Amino acid sequence: MPESAPEILLVEDNPDDVELTLHAFRKYRLANRVHVVRDGQEALDRLLGDGDAAGPLPKVVLLDLNLPKVHGLEVLRRLRADPRTALIPVVVLTTSALDRDLEESYRLGANSYIVKPVDFQRFVEVCRVLGLYWLLYNTPPKA
Repeated sequence: MPESAPEILLVEDNPDDVELTLHAFRKYRLANRVHVVRDGQEALDRLLGDGDAAGPLPKVVLLDLNLPKVHGLEVLRRLRADPRTALIPVVVLTTSALDRDLEESYRLGANSYIVKPVDFQRFVEVCRVLGLYWLLYNTPPKA
């Protein structure tokens, strides 16, 4: 039986941020299928790989920038360069508030850029709003 497409691909190496994000989605029942990858190479393999590594495409990618193996900006560049993934919404969800990261993310085609709040309640609220917008309200192009 083929694997069902994840609603969200979460690209995040920090285990605490993974747990907070998953907790928020569960709490508000926003995403039934979240697939987590822990580094940039794993994200590329999942989205662009051939054979067993590649999986079904998600509705949205939540992408951290400061990732091991392949930096998030490079992941974004490669996703936008490939016709299979060029139209998948990518939300950069990162601790970086640097103007150069923000500007480069948008230049490379990010759909949104969010600096992760340090406060737990605000982080949960950000995840709730992200889920509502990208999974319920946004109308994606036909594949």
